[in-house]
Amino acid sequence: MPVEDDETLREILESNAETIAVVGCSRTPGKAAHDVPKYLQDNGYEVIPVNPNADEVLGRRTVDSLTDVEEEIDLVCVFRPSDEVSGIVDAALERDDADVIWTQKGIRDDDAAARAEAEGRTVVQDRCMMVEHRRLFA
Repeated sequence: MPVEDDETLREILESNAETIAVVGCSRTPGKAAHDVPKYLQDNGYEVIPVNPNADEVLGRRTVDSLTDVEEEIDLVCVFRPSDEVSGIVDAALERDDADVIWTQKGIRDDDAAARAEAEGRTVVQDRCMMVEHRRLFA
């Protein structure tokens, strides 16, 4: 069952998410897929932008997909439509890292979440990381 309780969310944001791969990270200020990763970066998280249509986002070179991320990642943050979540989860499950998969507000795939949880991953669905961070740490 996806994470819902504040204690687990706090634990994820405090100690389980130093390096975050943001799938669908946008280079356009004003879009949530840009502003949320910028907020996370400004609050001490290492953000790896995953966007095949940009060369650089938030001052970092982008990668085309999760499989192209060379760094070890703690969390996969998803800013893609719900119908793309299954493939993103599959890519995350191919990695030995990425212990947490977090889909942003309005994004969910219960079947993909169940697959990830069956593989021992923690899943947060349909919640904004920035909103949760501000709420829990303000």
